[in-house]
Order: sequence, then structure tokens, then C-alpha cells
Amino acid sequence: MHVTASACWLGLTLGLLALGTTAATTGSDVTVAASVRAMRLFADWLLLPVALLTLLSGLVLSLGTVWGLARYRWVYTKFWLTLATTTATVFALRPAVHAAVASVAAGGPLPDAGDVLFGPVVSLSAYVFMTAISVLKPWGRTRRGKQTQRFA
Repeated sequence: MHVTASACWLGLTLGLLALGTTAATTGSDVTVAASVRAMRLFADWLLLPVALLTLLSGLVLSLGTVWGLARYRWVYTKFWLTLATTTATVFALRPAVHAAVASVAAGGPLPDAGDVLFGPVVSLSAYVFMTAISVLKPWGRTRRGKQTQRFA
């Protein structure tokens, strides 16, 4: 469940990046409007539920396995990055997409290309990093993990 939700989140972010790039680079007002409206659909209906599912399934998975939530630095890092990117989705990415849609719907230009590109680029970077540390499992145990290892 966690891997599937994470892959969906990554795919949605790639879709947002493609739509944002299209909106920022096209010369067609119709294409800009269609791109930002599609971004809004992704952001409003798909992104947040998938982000929350990723966060919840990761939390359940970490608490139900030997990895634990705070035993290994890579798990702890993934948890906090997932929480941060979920929060950024709510308070930064979605409002930027909504502002772009409002501006374009009012007949204006795309407010700032960076507004529709920054969120997906930062999110994509975080997800790729989290995927890499899931595979590599770097940094060893946390202090709590070392203590529980001594008592086991």
C-alpha cells in the first residue's frame, strides 16, 4: 500500500510538473488555461488524498515492522520529509495553483511561471531523495534505536 501510494504521489507530481512546464512555456492562452485547470484537478482531488495515504501507510508500516519510526535515521528522515511535503502541498502548492487558475480565468496571464513550477520541482526532488534513502538505508540507527538494540 505504501509503495503504491508513494508511486502515485510521484506520478501526480510528474504530471503537475509537465502541466506547469506546458503552462509556463506555451504561447497559447487556451493551452495555459487548460494546463492550470488540469493542475487544479490534480491538486484538489488527487494530490492531498494520496499524500495523506502515503503518510498514514508509512506511519503504520514503520510502527509495525522492525524498522520502527525512530530507530533508523533514514526512516525518521522520510517521515519528517513526507510530513513537510504534505504540509507544503496544503499551504503552498495548492494556493499557487488556485491563484494561477483565478488569474487565467479572469483573462489575465499566468501570474508567475515559478509559482506553478516551484512546488512540483521541490516535491519531485524530495520524493526522489526519499526513494533513494529507502533503497540505500544510510546513516544507521538513531540514539533510540541503539538503546533498543542493547535491550533486545
